[in-house]
Amino acid sequence: MTKENLQAEKKYNKWIVALSVIIPLAVAALFGVNLRKLGFDVEPLSFLPPIYATVNGVTAVVLIAAFIAIKNKNIKLHERLMKTAIALSVAFLVMYVAYHMTSDSTKFGGEGAIKYAYYFILITHILLSIVIIPFVLITYVRAITNNIERHKKIAKITFPMWLYVAITGVIVYLMISPYYV
Repeated sequence: MTKENLQAEKKYNKWIVALSVIIPLAVAALFGVNLRKLGFDVEPLSFLPPIYATVNGVTAVVLIAAFIAIKNKNIKLHERLMKTAIALSVAFLVMYVAYHMTSDSTKFGGEGAIKYAYYFILITHILLSIVIIPFVLITYVRAITNNIERHKKIAKITFPMWLYVAITGVIVYLMISPYYV
C-alpha cells in the first residue's frame, strides 16, 4: 500500500466516524417520533413494510451477485453491484424510518419457542445493522482509495455481516407480517 493510498483513506475517516454515529442516533430519534400522534395530518405508510422487506431481499441477492462477480474477477460488475447494494440499503433505511414515523409499532403475537426465535433474530438484526454501518463505509473507502489488500481483509468480515442483516430483515418481516393491523 502506498503512502498516498493510506492518506486518501484517512481523509474519509472523520466522515466514517460521523456517519457511523449520526445514522443510528437519527434512526433511533426518528423511530420515536410519530407524526400522527404529534398532530400532523399524515396517512400511515402501512404499504411500506413488504416493500422494504423486498428491498432487503434484493440487497441480499445483489450482495451474493457481487461476491460471485469478484470471485470471477469481474471488478467493474462487482463495483456496480456494491454501489447498488449501498443504494438499496439507504432506500431501505428511508422507507423504514418513514413507516415508523407514520405508523404505530406492530407487536409480535407468536408464543413459545417461536417468540424467542423471533426476538433473537430481531435483536441480532438490529445490533448488526448498527455495527455494519462503519464496516460498509470502511470497506467502500478502501476500495475507492485503491487499498485493495486492506479492502479484501475487511470485506471478508463485512460481506457475511451485511448479508445476515439483509436476510434477517426479510425473516423478521415474514415473522411479524401476520400481526400487522
